[in-house]
Amino acid sequence: MAEMAAEKKKKRRSLPVIPWMRDPVDVSLSDSCPLSSIPFLDSRLETALRSKGFDSLFPVQAAVWHETIGPGSFERDLCINSPTGSGKTLAYALPIVQMLSTRTIKCLRALVVLPTRDLAVQVKEVFATLAPAVGLSVGLAVGQSSIADEISELITKPTMGIGVCDSDDFSQEIRSSVDILVATPGRLMDHINHTKGFTVEHLCYLVVDETDRLLREAYQSWLPTVLQLARSSTNSQFPFGDAINRPAFVFLKTVRSFGVERGFKGQPYPRLAKMVLSATLTQDPSKLAQLDLHHPLFLTTGKSRYQFPENLKSYKLVCTSNLKPLYLLALLGTLQGDKCIVFTSSVESNHRLCTLLNFFDDLQIKIKEYSRLQRQSVRSKTLRSFREGETQVLISSDAMTRGMDVEGVKNVINYDMPRFIKTYIHRAGRTARAGQSGRCFTLLRNDEVIRFKKLLQKADNESCAEYSVPSESIESLRTMYTTALERLKESVESEKHKKARVNIKSRGVAKKNDKSA
Repeated sequence: MAEMAAEKKKKRRSLPVIPWMRDPVDVSLSDSCPLSSIPFLDSRLETALRSKGFDSLFPVQAAVWHETIGPGSFERDLCINSPTGSGKTLAYALPIVQMLSTRTIKCLRALVVLPTRDLAVQVKEVFATLAPAVGLSVGLAVGQSSIADEISELITKPTMGIGVCDSDDFSQEIRSSVDILVATPGRLMDHINHTKGFTVEHLCYLVVDETDRLLREAYQSWLPTVLQLARSSTNSQFPFGDAINRPAFVFLKTVRSFGVERGFKGQPYPRLAKMVLSATLTQDPSKLAQLDLHHPLFLTTGKSRYQFPENLKSYKLVCTSNLKPLYLLALLGTLQGDKCIVFTSSVESNHRLCTLLNFFDDLQIKIKEYSRLQRQSVRSKTLRSFREGETQVLISSDAMTRGMDVEGVKNVINYDMPRFIKTYIHRAGRTARAGQSGRCFTLLRNDEVIRFKKLLQKADNESCAEYSVPSESIESLRTMYTTALERLKESVESEKHKKARVNIKSRGVAKKNDKSA
C-alpha cells in the first residue's frame, strides 16, 4: 500500500505544470516512413533527399511533416522533445522548404535561431542540401565572417530599371537576398539594429533550436524583439504575402482579416508559426511563455522526460583520482583508434588535459583540443580534421554538447562527471546518432559513484555497467606521466608569462592613446 502511494506521489510530481505538456504525442510509436509514401512531398525535394542517401524519414521527421504539411496544416505551434541524433534538424528544414517552394518574391520568410556558431553552420548545411532544389536561398548570420561580408550575402541593393516584381516601389528598395536565415542571437540582433534593408517583418516561420539554452540566456533580448517586429507587421496583413501560392492544405493563408475564430481571439491573423526543439525541453512555464506559443502541440519520444539514444550503452570506470589521465589513456587504448570525444568540465581543464596527453611520447592516436575560447577558424579546422579521420580524439568543453553531428563517433567519454542529467544527455548524444550504436563512458572517483547513480535515475536509468582497463596499462604509463606533468607545469608557467606580457603591452597602448587624445 505504501509503495502504491509512493508511486502515485512520484507520478504526480513528474507531471508537467503546463496542461498541454501532460498529453504529448508519442512519436516513438510510429515507424520510419519511406519517401515514396510521404504525402505532398515535392518531387524535387525527394530527388535531393535521395541524392544524399535518404530513402525514408525517421519517426520524428514524419510526425512533424504530418503536423505541418499533412492533415495538421500547421494549425498549432510545435514543441518537439526528442533524443539527440533523432533527426530534428531535417524534421523542421524539410517542411519549411516545401512551404516556401512556391514563393515568387524573395523576402526573409523563415528564421532559424541556434545558440552556437558551429551548430548554426551545421544546420545551414542541411538547408543548403534542400533549398536550391526548389529555387530558395539560405543565409547564415553567425559572426563567422565580417558583418560587411554577411550584409553582402543577405541584402540585395536596388538596381534601377532592372528586375521583375509586383510593385514598382518594391524594386527601388534594398531587400533580402535570402528566403531562409540561420543565425545566432547576437549577430541576428546586429543585423536587426544596424543593417539597412534587413527586416523580419515578412517572417512566416520561426524555429528556436536548442530552446532550453536559448531561453536560459537573454542574448540581447532577441526573442521579444523578433516577436514584436513580426507581430507589428501583421497590421499590414503580411505585405507581399499573397506572392506565396500555398497549396490548399497549408494553413497560412495570405489575405485574411483579423481573426476571432478558434485560437485567434484578440490576435492579428495570419500568425507567425513556430517550432521549438530540444533533447531536454524545459517545462518551466515562465520560460515557455516567452515564446508566445499558439495552441501548442507537444511531440515527444517515450514517457520519460529525458531520453537516451536507443542504441546507446553507458559504462562507468572507477579510477584513482591522481591517476585519472592514465585511466583515460588506458581506456583510449582499448577503443583501438575509434573516433572519440572526451568531455571536461571547463575550458581550462580542457586545455590542460589536451596539453598533458600530448606530452606523452609514442601515442598511437592524434589528440586535439576543441573549445569556445579558440578562434572560429581554428575550431573549424579541428572539426574538419576530426570528421575526416585525421584526428581520432577530440578533447572538448561543453561547447560541443549541443546538436553537433560528426559521423562515425563511436565513443563519448566524460572525463569529468557532468553535474546535471541534461549535460549527460547532450554529451552522450554525440554518439549513437541516427540509429547507429555508440558507447558513453564516465570516469568516476570513488566518492562520485553514488551521485552518478542518482544522476542517471533522473532519466529512469537504473543500471550502468562497470568497465575496467588493464592495470598493467596504467603501470606502464607512470614514468611518462611524471615527465608529462613536469612539462605541463612548464607550459602553464610559460602561458602565464606570455599572457602577462600581452596585458602589459595592451595597457601601454591604451595609455599612449589617452595621452594623444
